[in-house]
Amino acid sequence: MRGILVLIGLVALAVVVLMSVGMLRIEQQQGATMPSITFDAKGGQLPKFKAETGSVGIGTTNTTVAVPTVEMKNTTVTLPTIEVKQAGATPTPTPEAR
Repeated sequence: MRGILVLIGLVALAVVVLMSVGMLRIEQQQGATMPSITFDAKGGQLPKFKAETGSVGIGTTNTTVAVPTVEMKNTTVTLPTIEVKQAGATPTPTPEAR
């Protein structure tokens, strides 16, 4: 039940947002009337609406833009090393001693 109410609320919010930004316009074309109740009942009339929606065009265009380039080069640098010794274990040689 809550899910249906949330869905109805989201739809109502979407309609309000679309109408406020001009993407949806709803106009009533014909009014509603109640059915006349007599011994010989005649049908009523539902209102008619006309809805116009906006459009959004999406496309591509070719444009020249400046793009930076990255140059890679090898350089020798000195990095710190860490040596961990467990109690009672034989020392492991460092990468420099191998």
